[in-house]
Amino acid sequence: MTEAAATKINLHPRNLHRDRYDFAQLIASSPELAAFVGKNEYGNESINFADPAAVKALNSALLLHYYSIKNWNLPAQYLCPPIPGRADYIHYLADLLSESNGGTIPRGQTVRVLDIGTGANCIYPLIGHAAYDWQFVGTDIDATALHNAQQILDANQLNATIELRLQKSSTEIFSGVTYADEYFDITLCNPPFHASLAEARHGAQRKWKNLGKENDKRKNPVLNFGGQSMELCCDGGEEAFVTRMIEESESGKDNCLWFTTLISKSATLPHVYRKLKYSKATENRTIEMSQGQKKSRILAWTFMDKDQQREWWKR
Repeated sequence: MTEAAATKINLHPRNLHRDRYDFAQLIASSPELAAFVGKNEYGNESINFADPAAVKALNSALLLHYYSIKNWNLPAQYLCPPIPGRADYIHYLADLLSESNGGTIPRGQTVRVLDIGTGANCIYPLIGHAAYDWQFVGTDIDATALHNAQQILDANQLNATIELRLQKSSTEIFSGVTYADEYFDITLCNPPFHASLAEARHGAQRKWKNLGKENDKRKNPVLNFGGQSMELCCDGGEEAFVTRMIEESESGKDNCLWFTTLISKSATLPHVYRKLKYSKATENRTIEMSQGQKKSRILAWTFMDKDQQREWWKR
């Protein structure tokens, strides 16, 4: 096996998942994974990534082996995130914060991060705390999702460093879950990117076909990849959600150094660029990410100039 074949070179250099999965190690940490591991068509050990139970077992093993997170679980049909891609987002945020901190990544619980839509999986706070010891506030509009996330935190004694808050309004993002005297160094978000469930199902069918399952007769392949309707779609889709986020962020411009969100569709960028141009943001940037054939990007913006960014860390 060549080095290029064994290494996912498009992942962030600090990402612990750049190498191929070592299933022997993962099974040693989480024996439950063994039932889902077999040889693929190339003769390599793998799992069936179209099987939600197999993906959940892999995630549980990865979180336990690399991040010491035990008893990670999800309710049926909730979004089961790909761990390597989620870790990439965290590492790129660390790089962004280091720029105004003399090139040093800020670590420790003085760094506060707001995760919009933390979900039942709570994946960003779990990885971010394990990797950099950051403190998190995770918000969501789904009480069932937050209940599951809280069970994960309870099982891992993380309540002192990760706090969960219920967003009671489906039309607000920061309002109602953050306070006027509260400060965050950075926000993150994986927004619902479909405008409707029909669009979500179409996207799932395309993913289903890419996995070679186009002849599968299941009516709703979207469910096999997980995701409640509120996780997958909202009125206006990703573009409308991020637009609201930019609008609301202006009222918190003095309380947060960087606002960020994932952008899954490149077609969303022209509109949000125009929105940022007419906002009071002093700087914005797009950070490209990729995992295999899947490409996405982080949109980041701040309302502080360079001097204010440097002063942020001093105070």
